[in-house]
Amino acid sequence: MALAVFIFVLLLKVSTAVSSQNITHLFSAVLIFGDSTADSGNNNYINTPFKADHPPYGEDFPGKIPTGRFSNGKLVSDFWASLLGIKQTVPPFLQPNISDFDIRTGVNFASAGSGYDDMTAQISQVIPVTKQLYYFREYIKRLKKVVGIKEANRIIEGALVSISAGTNDFTISYYDLPSRREDFSMDDYQDYILKKLQNFVNELYKLGCRTMVVSGLPPMGCLPIQMLSRFSRTCLTDQNTDARIYNQKLMNLLPQIQSSLKGSRIMYTDIYTPMMEMIRNPRKHGFTHTKVGCCGIGLLEAGPICTYLTPLCTNPSNYLFFDSIHPTEAAYRYVTKTLLNQILRHLNTSGHIF
Repeated sequence: MALAVFIFVLLLKVSTAVSSQNITHLFSAVLIFGDSTADSGNNNYINTPFKADHPPYGEDFPGKIPTGRFSNGKLVSDFWASLLGIKQTVPPFLQPNISDFDIRTGVNFASAGSGYDDMTAQISQVIPVTKQLYYFREYIKRLKKVVGIKEANRIIEGALVSISAGTNDFTISYYDLPSRREDFSMDDYQDYILKKLQNFVNELYKLGCRTMVVSGLPPMGCLPIQMLSRFSRTCLTDQNTDARIYNQKLMNLLPQIQSSLKGSRIMYTDIYTPMMEMIRNPRKHGFTHTKVGCCGIGLLEAGPICTYLTPLCTNPSNYLFFDSIHPTEAAYRYVTKTLLNQILRHLNTSGHIF
């Protein structure tokens, strides 16, 4: 999973050295891979119980439509696309009526419940990242038909590729079920996941991607559903420690991957810090609730058990989490601002958001 907070209006501010036009033309398209923090509706089109195609999901999305996004509104990828001047939202690739415009400007391959470990996706009956690569290859074929081979290669090379996964590997396959705990120590499983991630990045590079942002883990021990697993009302220190150690390993690994892939720009984006900032200073960011979700009692409900029959809070923007796992649109707004600033700094521009 990977997550967080925003403001009511995001303005693009740029210093005198970089115009807003330069910022909004940094990338040709956005291409999204990962889990439920990124899935904009691909799970709607597969046989899995892990869907958000029903109310109350999407109640603050334009048109109040439950699109399959696991939140009350937009995700980080949607805000990125808008702030970068590409388009307002990023549709799922499996959407049957996807337009040529969306093919040219980028689509979403993420699947809620997925992870780098194929076993994680098998447990959830969703699309593993290896299958997301298959769909990306199918996307490239269609893109070439729409714009031609040369332009397709230019679009892919100039796209911002976002990879947000890993949370489910630890919360589902390691902590909550014995699937991997019997085979790996935590240290070894972190390394196993990082190797899978490296292979995934290498494959994207072979397919023409050059600019990739890889999200670290959030403070997993602060997810309401994880706290419930131990009947705790405070964050689980050990799981947060595991997340920080993994993130440090990932930060160390990505420069090595970049140096091995000529012409690539591979960036780490820190989700852990902005999430903890909102948890520690909720009122500063407009939150009154950070330990429970808006849906139901806020400790267990997610996906198929967060429905229109479930009691809902009156104002999701006061909540860090919409359900027991996933942030609200308000949280994602803040995270987007933080992550995009990280990306712009990495790219050595002086532009900044807010």
